[in-house]
Amino acid sequence: MIRFESVSFRYPDADRPVLQDVHLDVPEGELCLVVGRTGSGKSTLLRAVNGLVPHFSGGVLSGRVVVAGRDTRTHAPRDLADVVGLVGQDPAGMFVTDVVEDELAYGMESLGLPADVMRRRVEEVLDLLGLADLRHRPLATLSGGQRQRVAIGAVLTTHPRVLVLDEPTSALDPPAAEEVLATLTRLVHDLGITVLLAEHRLERVIHYADQVVYLPGDGAPMESGTAAQIMATCPVAPPVVRLGRLAGWSPPPLSVRDARRLAGPLRDRLARLAPPDPGPAAAQPGEPLASVRDLVVAYGDVVALRGVSLDLRAGEIVALMGRNGAGKSTLLAALVGLARPRAGRVTVGGTDPAALRPRQLIRRAGLVPQEPADLLYADSVAAECAQTDRDAQVPPGTCQRLLARLAPDIPPEAHPRDLSEGQRLALALAIVLATRPPLVLLDEPTRGLDYPAKDRLVRVLRDLAAQGHGVLLATHDVELAAEVADRTVVLADGEVVADGPTARVVVGSLGFAPQVTKILAPLPWLTVSQVAAALSAAEVP
Repeated sequence: MIRFESVSFRYPDADRPVLQDVHLDVPEGELCLVVGRTGSGKSTLLRAVNGLVPHFSGGVLSGRVVVAGRDTRTHAPRDLADVVGLVGQDPAGMFVTDVVEDELAYGMESLGLPADVMRRRVEEVLDLLGLADLRHRPLATLSGGQRQRVAIGAVLTTHPRVLVLDEPTSALDPPAAEEVLATLTRLVHDLGITVLLAEHRLERVIHYADQVVYLPGDGAPMESGTAAQIMATCPVAPPVVRLGRLAGWSPPPLSVRDARRLAGPLRDRLARLAPPDPGPAAAQPGEPLASVRDLVVAYGDVVALRGVSLDLRAGEIVALMGRNGAGKSTLLAALVGLARPRAGRVTVGGTDPAALRPRQLIRRAGLVPQEPADLLYADSVAAECAQTDRDAQVPPGTCQRLLARLAPDIPPEAHPRDLSEGQRLALALAIVLATRPPLVLLDEPTRGLDYPAKDRLVRVLRDLAAQGHGVLLATHDVELAAEVADRTVVLADGEVVADGPTARVVVGSLGFAPQVTKILAPLPWLTVSQVAAALSAAEVP
């Protein structure tokens, strides 16, 4: 169904190809997972399937990409629209209407389908993706995860033979991600649809894949095979695989179920060791940096927050979790004065953030939004960093050094729009951190980040907390929360339903427990690094 024949591709003005001699064959009715580090060419490979690369991107493509018998060199994206459905990293950038139901129908209207067919398919997709309650909602009022489900649904209504998805679960809470992936699996198994997807959160999807393609980047040749074959040595691996390698399980398991069957001896060994250290910051938070009391925020008739109260303190890293639409982004917006309270109050540094000018506010709190491109305006990475240094009145090179810690391989001359989603996020984070605000707010900070990049982010956040900054990160990434958060707050329908030490909150949760916790339950271990440290300490005489 999809065939790459010795495909190489170089973007305009790039000094080296992003894809090098790619050979790939994806049969009909197969789910193929593309993995690799941030910036390794995953999105480029996906966009080559429907001809956006090179017809829209420009650049030099050699070799052939053939989809359902159509050569993309001679078929533009419009000629492949009835065969290939593409959902990109930025769902909102694909929307052409204002309301959920209209967006689901738009693609079918473009293909000229009869009205009765369109109505039936819209209803099917609304039920399939849990969107029925949102059918009349304006797209602008949806959360990031809700927008992502709408974007997937808008493609599904056209009944493509090939479905291409770039980070389809990056903005979804764990239950919603499971629903979307279960839906994709049904499409593959029951309808014979071919699915090609790129994903960084491998813990969610690796066990569904029929074939895995690993792109090392830097011109190295791609690798392909079964999930077990690739995960045996791949440097980009989910916690279940890394735990299997640590324990010496060969081949490493791909799912929690398989890992639990092997984990008996490891659980027995860990039960005799001291439990993991919750960390000093959890027990000794500093002075309050922000306070929220009885906060109510509404968008018209939709109430996003209902009586929320919490304090954020210096030296503390807090994870804000909850299903899509629970109010996480709204709470972050209220902390920087972008969402005005209907009732209650918000103070940051003792002042209402809405009463502060931007230059005053950034000295108290800095927000990295879900769409990092909102902070990027210059025509090169170097220009963005230089302007940030001037605006923040910090020594030249400060922003660039922060960026090098987060994403060391971004060329200074690159245009921000040419960066991958993860690279843009790293740049936006460096811009905010350069101003050194006491309170750092991050909205889905791991979208587009591979595991090594997440490890670098964790080190940066820990350094900030050690220096007395407070960090609040709204995230669906349970592995990140387990690794870095001292405290976890869970929102549901705009209300706080849990607030406490991360270990206590996530260990008792079915939906937000990390993989290691599920594998080693009832023991209180959260991460592979905790297990590795305990085993290493036990071996020291």
